[in-house]
Amino acid sequence: MISFKGCHFPKQAILHAVYFYLRYSVSLRDLEEILAERGVTVDHATLSRRVVKFSPLVAIEAHKRRKPGAGSRRMDETYLKVRGRWMYLYRAVDCDGKTLDFMLSERRDTAAAKKFFAKALANNGIPLRIVIDKSGANAAGISEVNKILKRFGCPTKITTVRSKYLNNRVEQDHRFIKRRTRPMLGFKSFPSAAATLDGIEVAQMIRKKQFELEGDGFAQFAALAG
Repeated sequence: MISFKGCHFPKQAILHAVYFYLRYSVSLRDLEEILAERGVTVDHATLSRRVVKFSPLVAIEAHKRRKPGAGSRRMDETYLKVRGRWMYLYRAVDCDGKTLDFMLSERRDTAAAKKFFAKALANNGIPLRIVIDKSGANAAGISEVNKILKRFGCPTKITTVRSKYLNNRVEQDHRFIKRRTRPMLGFKSFPSAAATLDGIEVAQMIRKKQFELEGDGFAQFAALAG
């Protein structure tokens, strides 16, 4: 359960503001005005701190409680601006489009791909196959992970499929993330970007009905927060 000790507003009010920002295309200043019209006076900088603080905590719980994905996965990366520089958001979905994992990286290379695959395997288990595009870094990353699995005596080897057509599933899924981040006009720091993206991904997982939770989107988000 997430602790809200020291917060000046009720838990439900904080979670509602955070969820609204993560799910819908509004800026922090827009959200500040929306809350003011409802009698809640809070500065946009405070809202930003709440998003950065609570989003990763909800994401941790979301990984624990989401439904398991299918054995065939699609992996790709998209790009976002942080401090005026392009950063890369690695993302993995299953063959049905359900979100499996995500990771923001400053680089797009073999080391970053290897780190992401290791994270995805730790959270989701070993897949039957992974579909990627023609990126050499991603193929090399899977190869490195297979070497590690073999070193630990794992008989399973991840099959790599390089197909632009099959990878359209994850590429189309990027649109929901880009649509939400576009009004943000870039992030000011890497940690805040990573934290906010954690929350945006959780909001999209709720939209995709990846949890066995009752209620609307906000009710499910609040349930994940405990």
